[in-house]
Amino acid sequence: MRDPFKNPFDPSDEARSAIWTMLVPRDIDAFLAADWSMVADDFVEEGFIGIDGGKKESPDDWRLAFPTLADYRDEWLRQAQSFQKESFAEDPRTAIFTTTTLEDIEINGDMALVRKKFDGSILKADGERDVMKWQTLYYCRLHDGRWKIFGFTGYLPNPMGGK
Repeated sequence: MRDPFKNPFDPSDEARSAIWTMLVPRDIDAFLAADWSMVADDFVEEGFIGIDGGKKESPDDWRLAFPTLADYRDEWLRQAQSFQKESFAEDPRTAIFTTTTLEDIEINGDMALVRKKFDGSILKADGERDVMKWQTLYYCRLHDGRWKIFGFTGYLPNPMGGK
């Protein structure tokens, strides 16, 4: 069984290991703390672009929701602060880690295509489940000596194509 807290990449695979650390534990911990400063240096601001797939399969329905990093930061903070106001019947950090899979990173030179998937839920204090079932494609590159995010296409259905 997969340990959701363990980096699936061998430490000798420095690129993939660093990307996983950036996009899984650091991202989750920053989100739970609603602290953008924990992830701010993980992004390339110049030329950043974020596409919101709206959990719809057709690219015709996707939107350029985040034409700047500031736009994305503001929405990320809004979501994180809203999440902090929720009450859960289980540990949210464990639930998010268990829901998250990031095992597919394609690297070509100093660029990477990263596939991060969410498939699960978090039990709320009122007994309802907050379903997390989407995926994001991150576009990363080696920038100033470390891997950073310069864009993404996110909030895509998981799975796509009705599989």
